[in-house]
Amino acid sequence: MSDLPHLKDDPYLKVLRPLVEAYLAFWREANRHIRAMRLTPSQFDVIATLGDTEGMTCADLSAATLVTKGTLTGVLDRLVVKGLIRRDAVAGDRRRTRVRLTEKGAALFQQSFAAHRAHLRPFFERALTRKEADALKAGLLGIRDSFQRGTSQGART
Repeated sequence: MSDLPHLKDDPYLKVLRPLVEAYLAFWREANRHIRAMRLTPSQFDVIATLGDTEGMTCADLSAATLVTKGTLTGVLDRLVVKGLIRRDAVAGDRRRTRVRLTEKGAALFQQSFAAHRAHLRPFFERALTRKEADALKAGLLGIRDSFQRGTSQGART
């Protein structure tokens, strides 16, 4: 046991629990607010991503959202049933489909995205200055990128 470093002193390990706790607190609050708008988080993600665009292919939409490829088709099916999106064939490529918001979907985007942003903003404003928010974003993106690269590139010095 004497070979183990003092884990309580590891600055990187000290980040893990607050990071996970912050994520879970955010997710619970965001999820509660999204569900109050009668949407699932995946449906909201798709609508927010399609908002103010001319539409996206399914591949682009999958890459731009947090919805997994396996879940996306079912989410899109339910949004079609709700009359919020439509699927159009891409001219010249029968295998590709462009997904667009309908008028009803665009109206929901305008209302729900603004409401969600306004709901979440005070939580961030209470915790961070704009400068701290920029620094946190950079740090979180660095962590994400490090995990996406994997362990093959070694530690940063």
